[in-house]
Amino acid sequence: MFGRQSRRAAVGAVSLVAVLGLAACGSSSDSGSGGGEDGDLIRVGFSQLGAESGWRTANTESVKASLTEDAGFDLNFVDAQQKQENQIKALRDFVAQDVDVIAFSPVIETGWDEVLQEIKDSGIPVVLVDRTVDTTVEDPYVTWIGADFKQEGTTAGEWVEENAPDAKIFELQGTLGSGAQVDREEGFDAVVGDQVIGKASGNFTRAEGKTAVEAALQAYPEMTMIFTHNDDMGLGAIEAIEAAGKVPGEDIQIVSVDGVRDGLQALVDKKFNYVVECNPVFGDQLAELITQVANGEDVPKETIVVDQAFDQTITQADVDARAY
Repeated sequence: MFGRQSRRAAVGAVSLVAVLGLAACGSSSDSGSGGGEDGDLIRVGFSQLGAESGWRTANTESVKASLTEDAGFDLNFVDAQQKQENQIKALRDFVAQDVDVIAFSPVIETGWDEVLQEIKDSGIPVVLVDRTVDTTVEDPYVTWIGADFKQEGTTAGEWVEENAPDAKIFELQGTLGSGAQVDREEGFDAVVGDQVIGKASGNFTRAEGKTAVEAALQAYPEMTMIFTHNDDMGLGAIEAIEAAGKVPGEDIQIVSVDGVRDGLQALVDKKFNYVVECNPVFGDQLAELITQVANGEDVPKETIVVDQAFDQTITQADVDARAY
């Protein structure tokens, strides 16, 4: 296995004394360290960006269910509560703990240069999960696993283009600067951007989605559709629309991304019109990637999680059968 001592040696920029010191720290007597060639657990530091939505909760549950001790992992899981400063602290803590692999889902794309360089200097491999980073650090991560956010936006836009070509659209965006927000906006707007009459962030939460739509209903009375970057914000939008005396799905159509059970229930109830899935249940694939990385094996630079899309032909049985 690609243990910490060989990992440090691979970094190369250490003195002979330091190398010998590391070798001593990682001898077979350090039986609880993990990640060694004697079959110890792989020590993983995972920083989840938060618990802002049903999607994120399902993703967290999938990760925790897959990175178990029985499966060969020693998982240190940290919830960043949607704050980048919390994630940066967690990442530095993982370095100090000398974990074998660091995995994280970044809150936003930028602002990671310093900590990613520190991780790279430590020799600990990084696996990006769900979201991506924009950094000047060369080769900051080994691999990334997640959905194609741009394609999700494109798929949503293509449905609008075919089914509501005259719609006047308010775009309910996720956390500004996040990979999901940036890419979904780009994909959607490339298809039907000329139909978008306004935009605002709901920060991927139901409460903020409701607040944003309450304001949008006042600012854009001509609005006939909402494209929401996730289901939770769309569910908040339903509350705002109904409070305004309008019928969601009819007076104002809703096109969403996620595919969590509550979102698909809204589709069955005819309050959502179309949902593009962003599958959160890929913990087993993540576990396999982390194992390969810890073993020093070659892995693909990207692993795309397969998504589906749903319209109002979905049935209650389909929703009830969902794992999330």
